[in-house]
Amino acid sequence: MYNLVSVLGIFILILFAWLISNNKKIINYRLIIWGIGLQLFIAGFVFLFPAGTKFFMWLNTAVVKLLDAASSGSRFIFGRLALPPGENESLGFILAFQAFPTIIFFSALMGILYFYGIMQWIIKGFAYVFTRFMRVSGAESLCAASNIFVGIESALTIKPFLRNMTDSELHTVLTAGMATVASNVLALYIFTLKDLFPGIAGHLISASLLSAPAALVISKLVYPEKGKPETLGIHVEPHYERETNIFEAIINSSMEGVKLIVGIVALLISVLGLVALVDMLLGWIGNLLHMDGLSLKLILKFIYYPFTVILGVPVNEAKAAAGIIGERMILTEVVGYQDLATAIKTGAISMRTAVITAYSLCGFAHFASMAIFVGGISALVPERKRDLARVGFRALISAILATLMTGAVAGLFFTGKSMIF
Repeated sequence: MYNLVSVLGIFILILFAWLISNNKKIINYRLIIWGIGLQLFIAGFVFLFPAGTKFFMWLNTAVVKLLDAASSGSRFIFGRLALPPGENESLGFILAFQAFPTIIFFSALMGILYFYGIMQWIIKGFAYVFTRFMRVSGAESLCAASNIFVGIESALTIKPFLRNMTDSELHTVLTAGMATVASNVLALYIFTLKDLFPGIAGHLISASLLSAPAALVISKLVYPEKGKPETLGIHVEPHYERETNIFEAIINSSMEGVKLIVGIVALLISVLGLVALVDMLLGWIGNLLHMDGLSLKLILKFIYYPFTVILGVPVNEAKAAAGIIGERMILTEVVGYQDLATAIKTGAISMRTAVITAYSLCGFAHFASMAIFVGGISALVPERKRDLARVGFRALISAILATLMTGAVAGLFFTGKSMIF
């Protein structure tokens, strides 16, 4: 029954995207059909086919082993502080000393893969599929494909094309960036959940793959293409400034990982503090209106509740899931995954709800990320700053809908009987 609800949820989300479109007369049906088709194909391969499930399990095991390797450096530097819960002399889970160092390791690993051209080859493969079948421009296809693996850096792969992009293309670039997550940050979420959620590494990689076509579908519904992109139907090469040697690649990538950690820490400290301040004000207003417990998270829980239900989450667990998914909009997905881990540990949600929530959270779809992407891309093309700012909020809403669509696809294929659970 809930699987059928998830199917309905996919089409309700598409309808909602069309309802908030800035031009309802322009609909790229080919893009919608192929976008949904690609999502169903990827999810079906992972959830249903034995070969896909085995590959999923191998991928999950490989990533978990990479995380173990990543922890070697942090244990040497931080000692007992880096020991995860369950190990002798562990001081318990400490985000800064156990999870954050994995970002540096994965950043270095991605740098190596880029240096040898492996990532470019994979990205070009995905970009070819998007351009060939979904009738979008080569530049936005390449950016969407890059976002499966990296974050704001994806804009660099299309730097030569940003200046002449249409507003719809810019909207898609922002949407794709916020609807997906970078592989180095993915490691942080995996570390948070790997002891509580079987196969979480494979699931989050799957979610990132699913969100790319979802971002293209939702983006072009919310902000349809009215112009003619200069790279329409053209396959473009990723722009990449290659280091002189492997050691320079490792050093530069590791430093980028450090900058990312500093950025995440700064965002968490400032955002959590500001949200607490707003909650104090809302609590005071709530007392005046006899509405105990009024807070931003409670408001977002009510807003996201109907969306959570249509994803195929059991009704008795929808409030808990809505609170976790909704808080990402202001508290970032880092807090969302930590709260998801707590909900799983306490038995507040079932495995079905955990899977749908994990997929729905897998994206940078929050206000802080919107500022980062708009600001970061504006730095590359200052003359398009006003255009980027104008489409930024629409792109955030599009990214949220795209991640919810990914959650609905996961709900469609979840049976609880597969070997990946």
